[in-house]
Amino acid sequence: MRVPRLLSAYARIASCARSFVARTVSAAALAGAALAAPLVHAEDHVTLLTNWYAQAEHGGFYQAIATGIYKKYGLDVTIKMGGPQVNSMQLLAGGQADFLLGYDFQVLSSVEAGIPVTTVAAAFQYDPQGMMTHADVTSLGGLKTKTILVAGSGRTTWWPWLKAKYGYTEAQARPYTFNLQPFFADQNVAMQAYPSSETYQAEQAHANAHFFLFADDGYPPYNTTIVTMRDTLKNKPDVVARFVKASMEGWKSYLNDPAPANALIKKDNPQMSDGQLAYGVAQLKKLKLVTGGDAATQGIGTMTDARWKKTFEYMVDAKLLKPSTDYHSAYTLQYIQNAKVMP
Repeated sequence: MRVPRLLSAYARIASCARSFVARTVSAAALAGAALAAPLVHAEDHVTLLTNWYAQAEHGGFYQAIATGIYKKYGLDVTIKMGGPQVNSMQLLAGGQADFLLGYDFQVLSSVEAGIPVTTVAAAFQYDPQGMMTHADVTSLGGLKTKTILVAGSGRTTWWPWLKAKYGYTEAQARPYTFNLQPFFADQNVAMQAYPSSETYQAEQAHANAHFFLFADDGYPPYNTTIVTMRDTLKNKPDVVARFVKASMEGWKSYLNDPAPANALIKKDNPQMSDGQLAYGVAQLKKLKLVTGGDAATQGIGTMTDARWKKTFEYMVDAKLLKPSTDYHSAYTLQYIQNAKVMP
């Protein structure tokens, strides 16, 4: 009877040994897997300052929050709205935001003033700025006899370009006060317009209006650009790269299904209606502001040296910028060339 007991004891010892070895191997395997896996870091907090109240033109950035795209790239993004009383460049330079939605003229003028800012991507391949006219006008060249409503900001951006291109004069210009009644009341009036704003109001008023995008006639700047400080590029290049790529993925997602972002846009800007948001998205698609031009073949957000040079040359010719300004420092192609988010 002792042999069976001994065998049983040996079996128990062997079983325990096998269990110990298995546990040891398993623990070693788990430790090795932990060492091989990438370390999980806390999300990097990023603040984006927009260029206006929340609207469809900001949809890609809101979409990247709403659908978790930013989180996928390890980013915790807060969007702060800009507006007419917000000096976005001052806030960026003062560290109140990591990125802002900018404009080529704004950045080039800031570089001229010695502010170390750089553009890293252009969500819009074209400036949405254009002209709204009555039905008798068939092109931007057909405004010789018209009164043209121009806002103060237009005088230092597109108005010198329009005058030079078509020979229009200061005598034709009148102030635009963001009130459409003068346009509705006078068939001889043309006015600056955005395709998702003034044209929507005209449609709601059943006005028979035409819209002409300046970019279609050669107006060169990009719009809704991502701008940051050069110190951010130096100290947080990985954050910049992830933010650029995630934002462009947000734009691709937004144009496919804008509902998630639109819910957040309306939360930030309750004045924004479903109708205007839908109209804005339709205009983004119709004009191919995000997916057209070089973006069609090089990816959403792309920029080129040639386009920046054209904008620089226009500003110098219009005496909006000193010829000595180092325009190359106003942008870098590094981050957007690496993003490669195709439409």
